[in-house]
Amino acid sequence: MLKRKFIKSKLKCLLLSIGILSMVGCAPQNSSEVNSNINPSNNGNTDSNSTKQTNSNSQPKINSVRLSVTLPVLDAMLFDDEFVNSLKTEAGLNDAEIEKLRNASGEAVAQLGEDEKGSGSTRAAVKRAESKIIETVGNEKAEKLFQLINKKYSGELDPQTALSSKPNAIPSDTRIVVNAPAYRMDAFQDGKLIKTYKIGIGYPEFPLPEGLRKADTIIFNPTWTPPDEPWVKGKYKPYRKVAAGSKSNPLGFIKIPIGLPSLIHGGKQAARLGNFASHGCVGLTNEQVQDFSLILSQISGTTLTEDEIAGYQKNREETKNLELAKTIPVELRYETIVVENGKLRIYRDVYEHGTNTEDNLKKVLENYGVKFESLSEADRQNILNSLAAMNTDAEGKTVDENAANSNKSTDSNSDKTKNSEITSNIKGRKEIEISIAQLEGKGYPAPANYNSGQK
Repeated sequence: MLKRKFIKSKLKCLLLSIGILSMVGCAPQNSSEVNSNINPSNNGNTDSNSTKQTNSNSQPKINSVRLSVTLPVLDAMLFDDEFVNSLKTEAGLNDAEIEKLRNASGEAVAQLGEDEKGSGSTRAAVKRAESKIIETVGNEKAEKLFQLINKKYSGELDPQTALSSKPNAIPSDTRIVVNAPAYRMDAFQDGKLIKTYKIGIGYPEFPLPEGLRKADTIIFNPTWTPPDEPWVKGKYKPYRKVAAGSKSNPLGFIKIPIGLPSLIHGGKQAARLGNFASHGCVGLTNEQVQDFSLILSQISGTTLTEDEIAGYQKNREETKNLELAKTIPVELRYETIVVENGKLRIYRDVYEHGTNTEDNLKKVLENYGVKFESLSEADRQNILNSLAAMNTDAEGKTVDENAANSNKSTDSNSDKTKNSEITSNIKGRKEIEISIAQLEGKGYPAPANYNSGQK
């Protein structure tokens, strides 16, 4: 019990680093860093189905928005007191049921290893979570819990800050847009794209969430407290704080909380950009996150200079919180079909959401006034072949087109093995670009002042 209380005030989202550093960690430090005012979004390339009631013999339909909750992600959320209270008041869970969920999700985290040959399957990890939650609290409470997590994961900051239902939407306001399959983060100011960053995203077992979050603080020289997990032993001492500025601190020089279980932070190697790199966070190099902090301060009307950042960097033992003058929305997207500056780009469906379908393609094209049927036979065939090639998960396995809405169970014996592995890399090609004459001059803007993380 004492250990549980201690951990609540510490970092819980774990960030995996590859190579010499092996496994390390990242997360918001407490519930005050969590964006609790969020509702479901509709900004992906898939249809959103309304949540339906189920009987006691069937699993709940949880796809009012696309939901990627794994047991390790649930573990992080259960360290947010506000979320736990909501489980009691809105989902009707009692203390005993919540403790069972804590034990189950904590066990899942404890089983995670650093084998680079993991399952590569977000869907399998989600199914494990669904089955365990239903087994623990029953169908009725499980459905309420899923709805609550939907609400927690994605939504809008206020009525004036909404998510667009159209694909590839270009913001007309000031906000940060992250598209996970494209490994891309954009900074918009008054509707103009001013900066683009290449990023690392969450592993399939720890998918980057979707929806609308917020950034209101930049934290320089963050400290980190290792949890009591198997990967810590031998490298870190559990619960012994790793000082700000320490070379062993995986958070790097700067972190920007955007709502549990996610951060935007530095500390990544450039080689990890454009790949899996974290447990549900947006990963940047230290140089990138410094540059991003300047951009974030600029678009929020906050005073921050390169000299001030250099000063914080010289005094690495002192943690400094800089409150932004204005909260900036952070939109987390999952769009695998994107018209960009007159080109059609199709990205790998690495989280297995079933987005690379002909129907979704047609919706994207129609958004730009182009009918799929009006394209030449050669263009149509090229596009369909590309969709099939990118309709694959991290390991190159074909994704079920109904993956996002599937309630199929997974093999329990296989799950036990897969649950102890983390998928670190994507095998094969990650995207295909196609030139379509009818799309000339249309689409989402090309990267601006692109920061690839390479020195």
